[in-house]
Amino acid sequence: MDNADTAAYPLLDTIAEPADLRRLDERSLSALSDELRRFLVESVAVTGGHLGASLGTIELTVALHYVFDTPRDRLVWDVGHQTYGPKILTGRRERMGSMRKSGGLAGFPNRRESEYDTFGVGHSSTSISAALGMALAIRRREEAREAAAAADERGARESAERAAEEAERRRVVAVIGDGALTAGLAYEALNHAGGVRADMLVVLNDNDMSISPNVGAMNKYLARIMSGKLVTGAREGSKKVLGKVPTMLELARRTEEQLKGMVVPCTMFEELGFTYYGPVDGHDVDSLVAVLRNLRDLRGPVFLHCVTEKGHGYRFAEEDPLALHAVTPFDPNTGKALKSGKSNRPTYTKVFGDWLCDAAAADPRIVGITPAMREGSGLVEFEHRFPERYHDVGIAEQHSVTLAAGLACEGLRPVVAIYSTFLQRAYDQLVHDVALQALPVLFAIDRAGVVGPDGPTHAGSFDLSFMRCLPNMTIMAPADENECRRMLATGLAIDGPSAVRYPRGQGPGVEVDERAPPVPVGEGELRLEGTRVALLAFGTMVTPAEALGAELGFTVANMRFVKPLDTALVERLATTHELLVTLEENALPGGAGAAILEHLAAIGSSTPVRLIGLPDEFVEHGSREELLAHCRLDLEGLRARLNALLEAEDTLRRRAVAG
Repeated sequence: MDNADTAAYPLLDTIAEPADLRRLDERSLSALSDELRRFLVESVAVTGGHLGASLGTIELTVALHYVFDTPRDRLVWDVGHQTYGPKILTGRRERMGSMRKSGGLAGFPNRRESEYDTFGVGHSSTSISAALGMALAIRRREEAREAAAAADERGARESAERAAEEAERRRVVAVIGDGALTAGLAYEALNHAGGVRADMLVVLNDNDMSISPNVGAMNKYLARIMSGKLVTGAREGSKKVLGKVPTMLELARRTEEQLKGMVVPCTMFEELGFTYYGPVDGHDVDSLVAVLRNLRDLRGPVFLHCVTEKGHGYRFAEEDPLALHAVTPFDPNTGKALKSGKSNRPTYTKVFGDWLCDAAAADPRIVGITPAMREGSGLVEFEHRFPERYHDVGIAEQHSVTLAAGLACEGLRPVVAIYSTFLQRAYDQLVHDVALQALPVLFAIDRAGVVGPDGPTHAGSFDLSFMRCLPNMTIMAPADENECRRMLATGLAIDGPSAVRYPRGQGPGVEVDERAPPVPVGEGELRLEGTRVALLAFGTMVTPAEALGAELGFTVANMRFVKPLDTALVERLATTHELLVTLEENALPGGAGAAILEHLAAIGSSTPVRLIGLPDEFVEHGSREELLAHCRLDLEGLRARLNALLEAEDTLRRRAVAG
């Protein structure tokens, strides 16, 4: 984007990389934070993206890059919603106008994009595990150098000094939010880090609580005092002395815990082996710098509890942090979204949410479950109308699936509303707790296929493949909005696990008939009857297949079910056509087309089959339309691919006749 004149950002304009930031006078950091926040609002107002979380970590971002020698010191952000500020400070300010656009900056940290993005993220709760791995690798290199130096007496001193210098310079920091800390993966990593005494700092970005002025002043004082060299030195010194008298050491430890328990909110992290500091005001950049400096050189696992406010410093985001968490382009003077010009057709998410409310009103057994995606999965109205039957389990996908299994065991009908990409995180539970026991759990799988600006971390490219191999599963892919509602009713009626997978955004515009019956299990339908070629389309590919079928004179089948497959329809088409072409918005290995190939091979059919689906790559970010075009799954791309297939088949036929 075009930047405002230099007068608007006098400090920010001097920073091309964090090294420039570290040359600033510490007294200017508060003013720099204000400039960074203003630039961020103006930038995201144009591009859209994740706003609230990034606004809440401005001062923390500035302090971390000021105190630590990034990128040499490893800074690992969790999820990545907060990393717009870091992108601006790490040489990508001029490209912020390309955020989440095709060929532009990714909406999350990406190792291919910058050396400052030390670990690629998008899913939550990975930062501590990744940072621990880095810390242990650094420790291993240090130990290897020391061993090599010990073996070489002549260079022992020089090598040891170099190893010590290397270890001194490189540190590892993980920044994780309180929401991400609800996932079990984070606690597994904390437990491991405390057990191996890794040299690392974990910063908790806690934006679900506030510090009142008087408590804030006390916490600021406590955090600075408790992280100072005097207290930490006394603590370590007392351990050495009292360690010779075990009962005295235990008494001192328990006394310290009791005293700290009266002035800080939690000592759980110390039980996990971390040295805990905080809470500290995450919007006081001067205090953050002071505390981080004190903690920077500590050995062992250290935990800093930092309290922030989502949307801080931008009034509209403070007043409604949920609405301005992820935004489309908006007016920064009002916080209101700009008119997009899109149609008013309901999204698939809205179709699901309306169906669930209607179904729950008719069936008291229905329970709705989501792993922290109430808005994204369309459950806002359901929670309002049926609060006692609504369960938001937080960022705990594994738990959400096993919870559903337990509910099903007692006769309820749980519906798990989950993104395709997040269901990947609960695969063992899907297999072991639901499919193996053939429990009636319905999975409403949103964001299937390419998802657009959020990129490959959020793409739903694999769900058909990883579900189709599971016994007892019924898997459906609706062609339109009305069929989506009908399939949800079908899944609810099945006495076993079922899934309906649908894309992000709007469908082709088919009116929803609330009285339409469920779809018969395992039955596809013919949409067009043609000659020579039959297009066997699944889900989103039915609409373009119909258009091309009408244009080229091909037969078009809406297969509907990936499992169980409509084998009778497949066999009939194979015997009456020269070529079958399958179309799906899923990875080809193990997908819907592979199911048709497997069946025809099993019955000895000689009809050639060609598969069209997502390419064997992680598709980058862009609009959904751009990504479909990139994958050649839009109308133009499919037309070109079908014409190429026909030409290739005709060439093979001519060669066979000539030979």
